Amino acid sequence: MDAAVAGLRRLLRLILSVAATFLGLTLVTFVIGRLIPIDPVLAVVGEHAAPSVYRAARARMGLDLPLSVQYLRYLRQILHGDFGTSVITGQPVLTDLLHVFPATVELSLAALLIGLGLGIPLGVLAATRRGGAIDQAVRLLSLFGYSMPVFWLGLIGLLVFYARLGWVAGPGRLDVGFEDMVPERSGLLLLDSALAGQWDVMANAAAHLLLPAAILGLLSLAFIARMTRSFMLGQLSQEYVLAARAKGLSRRRVVWVHGLRNIAVPLITVIALTFGSLLEGAVLTETVFAWPGLGLYMKNSLFNADMNAVIGGTILIGVVYIGLNLLTDLLYPLLDPRADTGARR
Repeated sequence: MDAAVAGLRRLLRLILSVAATFLGLTLVTFVIGRLIPIDPVLAVVGEHAAPSVYRAARARMGLDLPLSVQYLRYLRQILHGDFGTSVITGQPVLTDLLHVFPATVELSLAALLIGLGLGIPLGVLAATRRGGAIDQAVRLLSLFGYSMPVFWLGLIGLLVFYARLGWVAGPGRLDVGFEDMVPERSGLLLLDSALAGQWDVMANAAAHLLLPAAILGLLSLAFIARMTRSFMLGQLSQEYVLAARAKGLSRRRVVWVHGLRNIAVPLITVIALTFGSLLEGAVLTETVFAWPGLGLYMKNSLFNADMNAVIGGTILIGVVYIGLNLLTDLLYPLLDPRADTGARR
């Protein structure tokens, strides 16, 4: 009974925390969207509209109401899935977001896989060879990944690997000849083309995905490698490592099995934050590579004063962050039962 009550309390606290975070997210996003010096009415009626037309449009959009009333109305709308209508496309913002978001997810997932596949092993190797050549190289690579502007890397990558060497495909998600050949199911082009058996479309999509994913993957690799190195250094100084070595366990087993398992919980947090930052920070990459995802959509919306689309996209990213934090909280007890025990206490 006590365990059931404790679990119910944890669930209630989790629900209240998610609800409070969502309300705070929508409030801050809405207020900032209303206070920035962009008039969404002008985006609808144009700069040369008559004053009467301007006032009528402003009243129709509810912008003549107090800010608190506007927020409550907007909150009620988004709880029903209504983010307003996009000025650019003329479609509901939610429809646009559902169309462009999978492209950003596909790009971010590919970049995250690159970051994980290289960042974790490099971070572990750097920790086990502290001060050595590998450690110095990993630290230099991390510094390079942090320091280089992503738009500059993207432009240089296009110039070298696309324009000069021809190793990768150019901007966009597909060549024109391959567009509309695959029915959209998940929105993830590689998956949809594989499900449809269109392997030529899949190969073309992979060629377009490779370079932008590698650019973003370098950024995630730098962060993951640095944090993995830091976590592993902390584990290598623990007494259980010396005890395991004294019992005859190989250094490789101690590091790659026991050590890596003990940094799983903080590493999950790093992975979730990395994925969230990739989704959020893909604006410049998508702009450079003309990638039709959420970042490019929000950039175009901002430049055209389409505030419904900007606010809707911002809230979507915030909801993804909330979901990632919730997922990590649920994974902690599975990876380390001590985390669940500590929470019950």
